[in-house]
Amino acid sequence: MTESTTIRVLLVDDQHLVRHGLRFIINAQQDMKVVGEAGSGPEAVRLAAELVPHVVFMDVQMEGGNGLEATQALLEVLPECKVVILTTFDQEDYVYQGIRAGAVGYLLKDAAPEELIDTVRAAYRGEAIYRTAVAAKVIALAVRSAASSPQTEESVPTLHSGQNTDEQPESLTDAFTGRELEVLQQMAYGLRNEEIARKLYIGESTVKTHVHRILQKLQVEDRTQAVVFAIRNGYVK
Repeated sequence: MTESTTIRVLLVDDQHLVRHGLRFIINAQQDMKVVGEAGSGPEAVRLAAELVPHVVFMDVQMEGGNGLEATQALLEVLPECKVVILTTFDQEDYVYQGIRAGAVGYLLKDAAPEELIDTVRAAYRGEAIYRTAVAAKVIALAVRSAASSPQTEESVPTLHSGQNTDEQPESLTDAFTGRELEVLQQMAYGLRNEEIARKLYIGESTVKTHVHRILQKLQVEDRTQAVVFAIRNGYVK
């Protein structure tokens, strides 16, 4: 993001008071601006196509439709947009459906203003923001489920740096060795490299190598992005 860049934000919530509070916080920042507000899913899709926001805060339960369905529809119209689910409900089903719909984050409405602002900037950079207790549990359980499938170390295709994501294998498990799946599972649990090494009885340098390969194969920059990307793209069925 350059100094002259203003992050364009669209707010989607059926409560005017919530939108007003969010708008006040966001517009107080020099590097971001609320460019529109919607009170329903269909309105959000229409405004997104018209206003082309960088980041969208999307409520889940609205009188005018489900925010998760709206997220998927919005991203079909504007795939480069970053959607963050913003809700009062820290529920496993919402987190999982949000990931599968394409949202890059899940934030609760009782988050501090500083966290809200940090989320806007992180989403704009393309980072994944799933930091609630339930979100961590969902990601961990999803990866554990996928990692239970037997994998082999031989004949495993890799995703080369710069490869188009549309050309990736239908099942992302095809891209990983069995050990990489185990490391990815422990990453989802939030373990550090030295803790993963002890857990799997391997050297810390070996863990670092596996983590590097996982991020490289998925073309992402951090651990959370790796796990969320894998779930969203069919790694977890």
